Amino acid sequence: MCAQRGEGISLYVHIPFCLSKCPYCDFNTYQGIESQFGDFLTAVTGEIAAWGRALGRPAVNTIFLGGGTPSYLPDGDVGRILESIADTYPVREDAEITAECNPNDLTPAKCAELRAAGINRISMGVQSMDNGLLAMLGRRHDADEAVGALDACRHAGFDNVNLDLMYGLPNQTLGQWQDTVERLLTQSPEHISMYSLTLEEGTPLKRWVEQGRLPEPDPDLAADMYDLARASLYDAGYHHYEISNWCRPGLQSEHNLAYWRNLQWLGVGPGAHSSLAGVRFWTVRSPRVYARKAAEWVEIAGRWDLVTPAAIESVPTVDDLEVIDEATTAAETMFLGLRLLDGMDVAAASARVGIDLAARYERELVELAAEGLLVWENDGRLRLSEDAYLVANQVFTRFLV
Repeated sequence: MCAQRGEGISLYVHIPFCLSKCPYCDFNTYQGIESQFGDFLTAVTGEIAAWGRALGRPAVNTIFLGGGTPSYLPDGDVGRILESIADTYPVREDAEITAECNPNDLTPAKCAELRAAGINRISMGVQSMDNGLLAMLGRRHDADEAVGALDACRHAGFDNVNLDLMYGLPNQTLGQWQDTVERLLTQSPEHISMYSLTLEEGTPLKRWVEQGRLPEPDPDLAADMYDLARASLYDAGYHHYEISNWCRPGLQSEHNLAYWRNLQWLGVGPGAHSSLAGVRFWTVRSPRVYARKAAEWVEIAGRWDLVTPAAIESVPTVDDLEVIDEATTAAETMFLGLRLLDGMDVAAASARVGIDLAARYERELVELAAEGLLVWENDGRLRLSEDAYLVANQVFTRFLV
């Protein structure tokens, strides 16, 4: 049976392996632990099945394999993960199924393998088309390899490819950024995500900046880069549907839309986060500990009558949890929904979460509209004004007080 859109859950699978870890990355990823591939596969397929039993086999609307580097897994492992999902859950016939990939993993053989396994959307970490900047970022590919990887995807039959790009980098010029955007637009990807660099605590890149080995990124230059990209993608016919995301018409990321609409999702794999039945929780981070805990979960998992904090806390793989109260639900629904630039249907969102959001934030909405940062459309949708795109976080924090 096919679920209707908006029912069921989205499923995220965290793959913690990388051949090498980029110096800007603070995700739960590891290099040099390839000996744990087999234990991980057993653990993650077991965890998928255990959650299916506990939750009563909910419908799955979207699947996202992230990391880490899913394309670095041994041949056949992606297919085995997707088989375990299909064996456990009713997956929508038209489900968006995404795998994050590094360009130099995407050989013709790897692309064919992923396509045959059931992946129908590729998200490729290109980041830049400047080889010097790619070296600074610790990327394993160069610009030509990125183009070759996209060609390999096309030949394998992929017609929905996202390219991730980064701007606001140390030593990055506006000209370099313009060249990256223009060169990739000639490849006509279906989706483009662009993110300004954040110097995360504990990463080598942040340490290099603090030591003076690299200059501090220039926020004003980053803003100019964002504006340049917006204009270029508009001229090329892309729909700017979320602050950092553009697509060809109708090709928004369905999986990420579930996050922005504050719907329910289950995350499996070490360090994965979930949001179910008003509870946010996360899995143990260590891949070795995770494998042991997943085996325990497989042994005890049975059907729950209700999804409760106590039930979730009893799961061996769960590291910790947070019960989401009404205030947090209201605030998150507002600032996640407003990331969608076509606007949010406030009445529909209010009905979904059981909170009158317009009444709860009456003062904030009046003030933000008066300041020119929010706009009410005639159909009752609320959206960010274009002037607010670069200061969106200042808007979002107003819902957190």
